[in-house]
Amino acid sequence: MFDALRKLFGEKESSKDTARRRLQFVLVHDRASVQPEIMDKIREEIIGVISKYMDIERQNMEITLANGDKDNSVALVANIPVSRMKHGKR
Repeated sequence: MFDALRKLFGEKESSKDTARRRLQFVLVHDRASVQPEIMDKIREEIIGVISKYMDIERQNMEITLANGDKDNSVALVANIPVSRMKHGKR
């Protein structure tokens, strides 16, 4: 959450922090044994469902796997900026 606030206020991430974040990302994906093709499918399905109800900023979204609260758990984390809600019947 702190990283999101830093990005919001324009503070740049150090190269050390970037490398650490990328390494964590790789380790979590390896632990979860999720193939990149599967992650792409998950991402596209999430985008499809959310897009029915709101306009989103695809270029600024992040959908990743992260360490969960428990030792061996993995969490799907989605940071999807919303431009506006879509109103009306579908």
